[in-house]
Amino acid sequence: MAHAPNVGLDLYHQGHRTRLKWHRLRCRLADPLFSAETMAKGFQVGASMELDLRVRADGGFVVLHDADLQGETTGHGPVREANAETIRSARMLSGGTAPILSEDLAHMLKSAHPEARLQFDVKDTLATIGDKGLSHLRDYFANAGRSIIISGGDLDFIAHLANTMPDIRRGIDPTDKLRDLLDAEGPRMVEETLIADINGPTQPDMVYLSWPLILKANELGLDLIAVCHAESKLVDAWTFNLADPEAGFSDVEWQRFSALMALKPDQVTTDEAPATERAWLKRISP
Repeated sequence: MAHAPNVGLDLYHQGHRTRLKWHRLRCRLADPLFSAETMAKGFQVGASMELDLRVRADGGFVVLHDADLQGETTGHGPVREANAETIRSARMLSGGTAPILSEDLAHMLKSAHPEARLQFDVKDTLATIGDKGLSHLRDYFANAGRSIIISGGDLDFIAHLANTMPDIRRGIDPTDKLRDLLDAEGPRMVEETLIADINGPTQPDMVYLSWPLILKANELGLDLIAVCHAESKLVDAWTFNLADPEAGFSDVEWQRFSALMALKPDQVTTDEAPATERAWLKRISP
């Protein structure tokens, strides 16, 4: 489904649609981090967006990356020791608004465009989230359907979701492990490990891979995206940002980005979605 240009939603190459994902709820690097206003805009136009989640003391979650409130808000102390009221009284250092709570997310999702997608990148471990956090996710998001995808660094947490919330899409990011394997043992071991992860207990729908890893593996004869597609998994290539969004692609950036697009990723994460779309259209226009 094609959209009006310059919104920053998707790119098309050789008949393949690649969605542009708004990293940390930003259309531009200059936008406030984790902005409810940007999320509302994304829900209206049908954007793919990403946010980070941290568990609270009461079992709910808040949209933050750092483990401590002072990292991104006017609050202080570990997020996991703060309740909803304490967090609501804080303000984001970027933008000055109140942090977004998981209850806010659940409410806003009800009015989202059918094509809107929201990635919850959960930063805490299964042990930290605990039974209260797991119950909160089930109570508020079990019926979110295809509107959300939950990812996280703790594979035990993702595997638990596969058993307790099987209708919610899940994502894994094996980038660090695969990068080390590629350097130490080469492409064949990387391919075998990726396939094992894909078919493991997490049962992912999406695989998140850094774009430099994708291009490096391809130069060595291994198409990581094709490996995932052969296993019926989608691929998000992260995080590509233009050095000069107003000027568009430099020649080096274009060489790298066009090589990435030729491999047909399903999604590209960026903090500059509209600028990336404009730069792409400028380069491919006859």
